[in-house]
Amino acid sequence: MDISLRVEEEAKYILRTGATVRGCAKHMGVSKTTVHKDMRVRLKDISRGLFEEVGEVIDKNRAERHLRGGMATREKYKGLKSEVQKPNALGIRD
Repeated sequence: MDISLRVEEEAKYILRTGATVRGCAKHMGVSKTTVHKDMRVRLKDISRGLFEEVGEVIDKNRAERHLRGGMATREKYKGLKSEVQKPNALGIRD
């Protein structure tokens, strides 16, 4: 696949779905580094308009990433806490 076509496909996917760089990389079957370089360096030369739109999505995702990480941690420990509090079949707690 031509690099410029790949870059445009990645950009359109990010705009359509609001995907993170990691999510886009997984979907496209390339590395996060490749997607990041495509969006921050190569896209500027291919399409300035797409570059600016994708930049806004990436910046938004970057600003929110600490919140997503906190929510994931909360959900992880919420599940662990409920498992610890459940008595087992014999009525014995861990």
